[in-house]
Amino acid sequence: MIDIAQQLAAIHRAVGNRVLEETEVVAITVRRDYQAEVADVWEAITEPERVRRWFLPLSGDLREGGNFQLEGNAGGDILTCQPPRLLKVTFGGPISFVTLTLTEGARPETTTLELEHTVPLEFAGSGAGALYPGPGWDGAFLGLALYLAGEVSEDPVAAANSLEAQNFSAGAVRAWAETVRASGTATEEQLAAAVEVSLAQFAPAVGGQPS
Repeated sequence: MIDIAQQLAAIHRAVGNRVLEETEVVAITVRRDYQAEVADVWEAITEPERVRRWFLPLSGDLREGGNFQLEGNAGGDILTCQPPRLLKVTFGGPISFVTLTLTEGARPETTTLELEHTVPLEFAGSGAGALYPGPGWDGAFLGLALYLAGEVSEDPVAAANSLEAQNFSAGAVRAWAETVRASGTATEEQLAAAVEVSLAQFAPAVGGQPS
């Protein structure tokens, strides 16, 4: 059993609009500290044998200038790869960018992992577009935390779809909704519509109500 409230609180979330290379984008940021050294976290998020133990099978030409594919999920091009600090890729399409940055945490032998995901505002519609990838990233950050703590599932995909995980995801949807609301990047109507879609995607078995 996981402490859902504690795991949700461990993640920092942010949403904002900005101009990136003359294109207005919606940027979401996910950040969490891990009780592991930078090199260990880097290997856990880039080495296929380790990635499949907490997330999904990973394949491709895994180098800067190469490409990657997560089984049953997104793929893309590897734009920047500077071990063990910086990874930038396209994610699911040429206009969707994910950047992962690793730094030493405030406490000894800890790592701060920050993920930024940007898509054009035209594509996202508003800051409420954060409700589509955001809870999924929360789930990935949870899976990585459990893995680094030695809690390895025989079937990470099944674990991610369990009732417990869906309760976590329902809480993540609520947390992202509050983050978007605080950012002022979406109307209440846009936010309500995005919450409904996000709950149906990430927490269909719990009716959107975390226990």
